[in-house]
Formats: sequence, structure tokens, C-alpha cells
Amino acid sequence: MDTGDTAFMLIATALVMLMTPGLALFYGGMVRSKNVLSTVLQSFVCLGVVSIIWVVYGYSLAFGPDVNGLIGNLDWAGLAGVGLEPGKYSATIPHLLFCAFQLMFAVITPALITGTFAERVKFPAFLLFTVLWSTLVYLPVCHWVWGGGWISAHGGLDFAGGTVIHINSGAAALVAALMFGKRKGWGKESFHPHNLTMTMLGAGILWFGWFGFNAGSALSANGVAVNAFFTTQVATGAALLSWLIAEWLVQGKPTTLGAASGAIAGLVAITPGAGFVTPASAVLIGLVAGALCYFAVLAKSRIGYDDALDVVGVHGVGGLWGALATGLFATTSVNAAGKNGLFFGNPQLLGIQAMDALTTIAYSVVVTFIILKVVDLVIGLRVSEEEEEQGLDLTQHSEIGYSL
Repeated sequence: MDTGDTAFMLIATALVMLMTPGLALFYGGMVRSKNVLSTVLQSFVCLGVVSIIWVVYGYSLAFGPDVNGLIGNLDWAGLAGVGLEPGKYSATIPHLLFCAFQLMFAVITPALITGTFAERVKFPAFLLFTVLWSTLVYLPVCHWVWGGGWISAHGGLDFAGGTVIHINSGAAALVAALMFGKRKGWGKESFHPHNLTMTMLGAGILWFGWFGFNAGSALSANGVAVNAFFTTQVATGAALLSWLIAEWLVQGKPTTLGAASGAIAGLVAITPGAGFVTPASAVLIGLVAGALCYFAVLAKSRIGYDDALDVVGVHGVGGLWGALATGLFATTSVNAAGKNGLFFGNPQLLGIQAMDALTTIAYSVVVTFIILKVVDLVIGLRVSEEEEEQGLDLTQHSEIGYSL
């Protein structure tokens, strides 16, 4: 066991944990004031729900010994055998620390989906959905990519979660947006964010935590971690500017919400390739991501679905672009454990990345649809029109966010 790697991974794990409260603030500022607490709580409570799942059976199904390339077995249920010695996935840090690091990824993924059905979901329905989706969607896809499953077996690359987290949650968010339906008054009334200062703070925390997300995925304090750290910064900065410029040209003015959204789009897009691409390539990835995700968000009103906080346009589209961009720009000069992409003489990787992304989308769409149908039958997905009009803070939690 290496003390330097262990110290680095403890810090990285703490940074990724901070991302979920950051997401809560990011989302909380974008809804109307009558729904701020319910929106914040939906992200925050994932820290509790998913942590218990992870200990009881989640880690074992995601990272336990492989069963036919599809799922782990239950040998590590209750974290049996997951101790303080280095384990299967890293020779220099305790197995339990790797488990803790991956837990933080599992926590934030269902929290991302909450942005699509914000301001209209019943809290008990959200809790049941989170348990079922984490179990039936996140754990299998995580195993496919990082736990020895079929995607890792055929050479698909996902350094820190483009497929596992962003494509996966983005596909689920699209299904949820269609099944929940539009918010009352959507398209007719104003749905402006109530506190963009809170949203900017949340975006800053997410950006800060993302260094743990991406650099920590090297699992060691080494050159690959340094590359992932730097590519994360420059891709995010490029996407921020790209979104702002596109917004400025289309709408006539740049906005703080555009800056925050552009930064998140860049973070999402660089995630799968952070440890595989050069800084110059990362800038190109970010420049495309900002404008691409901006136009994807604009398209939702024309298509006619109500994705309240733009999960599909930012995480779904941004994650898909990042996965494909990894197939274009990956190079073994950055990471010998990776592969060369199309622009470095290996067009096969782009095909692999596209197949992995499309398979993940199809799986997430089908299983999310079934889960939401079950939740709707058991509990019902949406609050009543009267409760929605009054606000979820009062009707679901008997609280108010502000007393002014």
C-alpha cells in the first residue's frame, strides 16, 4: 500500500462527495422558490439511500466477481472481504477506499436525474425510483464498464463516467420527462430560476469536486491523474465560453445561467476521455460541447418535452459527445493503458464507443420506463395539480425555503 496514493484518493473521494451537495445547490437555484427545498433534498437524500444500498449489495453487484459479463455476484455483499488491504482494482490503496470512491459516483448519478422531474414528483415515488433505478440500471452498467463486464472486455473506454453516469442518467431523464409530462403552465407561464446566485455557487462546487471525479479515477497520484486534472480544467473553460458565445449570438446577451450550464457541459464531455486525451484535444472537446449542449437545450421547447433542469441536453448529449470524442482523440501517448482513437490511426475505437453508448441508452430507456410504470402503479408519480400549484416544499415537506 502506498501512503501517497492513499492520501490522494481520500481527498479525491471527499471531493466527489461534495459534488452531490453542489448539485443540490445548482438545481435548487434553478427552480421556483416554492420548490427549492424539495429539489435540494432530492439530491441530498441520495447520500443516505445509495450509501445503504452500496454496503448491503450494491458494491458487490457492481464490482464483485463477474457473472457472464453482465453483473457481479454477491460474494462481497455486506462488504464481506472488502478490507484495508489493497484489492482487485488497485494495488496501492485499500480495497475499502476504492469502494468508498466508487460509492460517491453511485450517489450522484440518480441525483442527476432529479433535475428532469423537478417541481412535480411525489417524494415517496422519488425514493422508490431511486432504489429501483440504482439497483437495476446503475449497478449493471457500472459493472459492464468498470467491474469486468462486457464493455471493458471488448475495449470500450470510459475514464471517469461518461457512459456509466452521464449517458446513463441522460437517457433515463428523457424517459422520465416524457412519462411525467409537462409542469402545470409550462410553455404559458414564466419558469425563471429563482436564485441564480445559488446556482452559480453550486456550479463552482461541482467544478471543484470534478477534479476528484476525473483525476481521482487514475486511482494513483501519477501522471495520468495530472493529465486528467488539466484536461478537466481547459475543456470546462472552453465549453463555458462556447456556450456563452452561442447564446450571445442567438439571444443577443450572455447570461450567468449560460455560463454555469456551459461549464457543466464541458465537465460532462471531458469525463470519459480526461485520462486518455491531450490538453489540446480537451479544448476542442469543450468548444464543441458548449455550443452543442446549448442547441440541444433550445431544442426541447421545439420538440415539446419538459426536462425541467436540462438533464437530457447537458448530461445526455454532453455525455454522448464525450464518449464519441474519446473514440476520436484518445492516444496512448497520454495513457498506455488506453487506446488510440480515430485521429491517431485507430478508427475501430470510435465504433466501439458508439456501440457502447447506444447499448447503454437502449438499456437505460427500457428499464427506466418499466421502473417508472411500476412506481406509478404503486404510488403515483406526480403530485396533484393543487399541490403543484402550492409548491412541493409545503405539500411534500411542510417547510418553506425562505421567510422574507
